[in-house]
Amino acid sequence: MEIADFQNMLRRRGKELYRDMSWRRDIRPYYVLASELMLQQTQVARVEPKFQEFIARFPDESTLANASLAEVLVVWQGLGYNRRAKFLHAAATMITYEFGGVMPDTDMELRRLPGVGENTAGAILAYAFNQPALFIETNIRTVYIYHFFNDAPSVSDQQIRELLSITLDHDNPRRFYQNLMDYGTWLKNQGVKNIAKSKHYKKQSVLKGSVRELRGDMIRVLLDGVRTVEEFDTLFRADPRYQVALEGLLRDGLIEQVSNQFRLTQ
Repeated sequence: MEIADFQNMLRRRGKELYRDMSWRRDIRPYYVLASELMLQQTQVARVEPKFQEFIARFPDESTLANASLAEVLVVWQGLGYNRRAKFLHAAATMITYEFGGVMPDTDMELRRLPGVGENTAGAILAYAFNQPALFIETNIRTVYIYHFFNDAPSVSDQQIRELLSITLDHDNPRRFYQNLMDYGTWLKNQGVKNIAKSKHYKKQSVLKGSVRELRGDMIRVLLDGVRTVEEFDTLFRADPRYQVALEGLLRDGLIEQVSNQFRLTQ
């Protein structure tokens, strides 16, 4: 497909397929940061109501930074991957106390924030600051593989990045990426399943029976209050995943042991 034809097609389809989202209506950097972390491994339909609930409780970085992690985890419930909540809480703390309450607007500084890697930093630069940053995620892979690498057995992110740099709308990168996201979602809904061609795609692990599942169960128990070590053992020790899950939660700082009790990290 010719580059100009692709660009014109993307603008047209973007207008037709545009999805209204809270973090698109209000593009303040904190909203974009929160939405990007929530959208990692989670579909838009699940994120939208949780995002609204989260922002109502923590309307800005300062409010979030001054809440306890336990409070954040309570509101986060339903999204899974609880480490993302910890990352967002820690990022808000850094923005509030190290960056003077102002979200950084450079790739180098954004990537200092917990939970923000190369692609998340690029998304924040594009969506919050309308900067022509390059980033790649599943929908972007779907679109470029479909139009430029349909016959290729495998495709690297570097190949996609090179095309992305050529096709990117430098005048309005925010709208360009919104178009990509919406068109990519539409392609997948139409049955386009080409993501396995990506050399960098990792299939999401199955929740049922995983250590991640038990970690979530353990956190939900502690949402109701502290439990003694004995109570926790009684609830979970028969599960062979217990020790690994417990050690992981303690190591990640999501729960803590105080004397003879476990609780969500305060």
